[in-house]
Amino acid sequence: MQTKIFTPEEFKEGQILLFDKPLGWTSFQLVNKVRWLIRQSCKIKKIKVGHAGTLDPLASGLLIICTGKFTKRIEELQGQEKEYTGTFTLGGTTPSYDLETKIDQTFPIDHISEENIQEATKNFLGEISQVPPVFSALKKDGKRLYEYARNGEDVEIPSRKVSVSAFEITNFEMPKVDFRIACSKGTYIRSLAFDFGKALNSGAHLSALRRTKIGTFNVEDSLDLESFEKLLP
Repeated sequence: MQTKIFTPEEFKEGQILLFDKPLGWTSFQLVNKVRWLIRQSCKIKKIKVGHAGTLDPLASGLLIICTGKFTKRIEELQGQEKEYTGTFTLGGTTPSYDLETKIDQTFPIDHISEENIQEATKNFLGEISQVPPVFSALKKDGKRLYEYARNGEDVEIPSRKVSVSAFEITNFEMPKVDFRIACSKGTYIRSLAFDFGKALNSGAHLSALRRTKIGTFNVEDSLDLESFEKLLP
């Protein structure tokens, strides 16, 4: 974890900052707060600050924030493999595939065993095809998908290839299934939850998510805002 106090020049030359994004915050809110803190403490009028990979408000964990000249490295950092831990809740689906929306359909779960669950993970290893959630910021015809969803409009979303290198069940207590997943850029864990439910002849939604790694960067080395403020001049 960073312990050295930064200088204004170091922020301008470029820094890679690791943050533990809290639940309820958007990635942009955290970026804006960090930018404001840097400008206020360093008396800088303008400084580039950006993040390397959006994390949903309902997810916590590792968010890489780049400053100054290092914002040019954002695309490179975004492309690295990511690791997540979280929970699928079996027996119900939601339109957003997570807890942003309410359960709209329920399904039986009595037939599901731990053996079924372990076996189902094998369907999602390697290169897989998935359809992104309609409640997402992806664009179609110049419009965000969530705009279509919130307006009640039907929209066809093409599937895309992603890669999952690890899918481990870490705990199982019906209807909750805890997991660890390592995957490529562009993988939607919400979509994986939805598809996982179908693979069990039931339904599922994502009820908790935490990003733990991006490439070699680990959330254990990250800062919260309070810790970051102590590193400002």
